[in-house]
Amino acid sequence: MKRLLPLLCGFAWMLGAAELSGVKTVYVMPMARSLDQYLASRLASGQVIQVVTDSKRADAIFTDRIGPALDELLQASAPPPAKSSEPEKADNQLAPVGSSSSFGRGKGTIFLVDAQSREVIWSMFAPAKGADAPALDRTAGQIVDRLKRDLKGKK
Repeated sequence: MKRLLPLLCGFAWMLGAAELSGVKTVYVMPMARSLDQYLASRLASGQVIQVVTDSKRADAIFTDRIGPALDELLQASAPPPAKSSEPEKADNQLAPVGSSSSFGRGKGTIFLVDAQSREVIWSMFAPAKGADAPALDRTAGQIVDRLKRDLKGKK
């Protein structure tokens, strides 16, 4: 399973390659061990992508989890695209909010989710080597360096 995660992340990156270059502003959701603070600082100081404090103004969302918490934020900031006129039948079969999800906390996986389409457009597996400030700052630096490299390759 550990070998499969980087492969899946790479596959998600290839699918979202076109959308990544369109991201100009990001909202950084709260993350485990306050990694969000270090990531926002590195993004802002490196002038990679503009960090916004209002999720409604963001092109994309950085998060360390996918599931109900992210869905609620996206619903509040931008309602999903209008559904077709077909009768609702699939929505009744969804798992209740709060149930476990296979897309839960990845313990080191960071996702960049398009705020409009709600698709994962970039991801990276970057577990912190510790819980102290220098380790979290190094991890944030690795994430930003990889994002810079991937953005450069798409322009």
